[in-house]
Amino acid sequence: MRFIDEVKITISSGKGGDGCVAFRREKSVPRGGPAGGDGGDGGNVYFEADEGINTLLYYRGIKYYKAEGGEPGGGSSCDGRAGEDLILKVPVGTIVRLEETNEVLADLTDHGQKVLLLEGGRGGLGNTNFKSATNQIPQRATPGKEGVEFEVELELKLIADIALIGMPNAGKSTLISVISAAKPKIADYAFTTLEPNLGVVKLGENQSLVIADIPGLIEDASEGKGLGIKFLKHIERTKAFIHLVDVSWCLDEYEAFEQYVVIRNELEKYNKDLLDKKELVCLTKTDAMTEEEIAKFVSFFEQNLDRKVLPISSVSGKSIDDLKGLLVRLL
Repeated sequence: MRFIDEVKITISSGKGGDGCVAFRREKSVPRGGPAGGDGGDGGNVYFEADEGINTLLYYRGIKYYKAEGGEPGGGSSCDGRAGEDLILKVPVGTIVRLEETNEVLADLTDHGQKVLLLEGGRGGLGNTNFKSATNQIPQRATPGKEGVEFEVELELKLIADIALIGMPNAGKSTLISVISAAKPKIADYAFTTLEPNLGVVKLGENQSLVIADIPGLIEDASEGKGLGIKFLKHIERTKAFIHLVDVSWCLDEYEAFEQYVVIRNELEKYNKDLLDKKELVCLTKTDAMTEEEIAKFVSFFEQNLDRKVLPISSVSGKSIDDLKGLLVRLL
């Protein structure tokens, strides 16, 4: 299934049914009287968050969604049936915006959250409503109100506890495949991951968290270079980051630290509030390095960041258990 996180659709509530002009025709009532029923209300349009859906792909195929209209009123004072509501199910984390003004109409962050977006048109009044002492046989009824139509933009921002960030080929996909049941594509080239992956990490019998593997960021990602601008939004809802830095190919610790600085600069340019999130820095792919080499990189990072960093290897399993233990403290 393709991961689709932005679509534009048109939604419309149902039109109200027309009121009816009718009269009683009973043998015992020679003059009769007004007996036109009211029209039914048009259907409403709702959006509902469903954790069983993880993409907006369905809405790529159909662009127009309309609730059912109300039925017109009938004779014998029979009111028309109300139109059926339209409930559009979307992934948890979906934002609904009015396309014309970019106004946020709904932010669906919890499973089962249901938001009324458009109310259906009111049903028209039958002629029974217009009977009076001076008008015993009203010939008047009102039409149902038209529904409301909007063009909206649906945007999905993944909801995860922790996001894996770092340069392309930093080892994010390999790590998430090791600590969770996620099965992302893994290969030895940049931009292997073309869409975010979610993995559930079990930390105990009744404890787990969700990690998002974000496609590799590069310099100027916040300005649209590479894949970054498309997926940076998915880290806005996370509580913390695991920042992976591949030190296996770096000539020295300065070159490795520059990778870290580039990513932090892109986060700041995109949304400076991201820098306030908690962060754990992991030096990756250390299985091919000596302990002396690893210690040199660790020492340099800790001196510049003034906090601990964790050297790991997803291939050999080095410090992966330590990493899992730190995840709870990170949150």
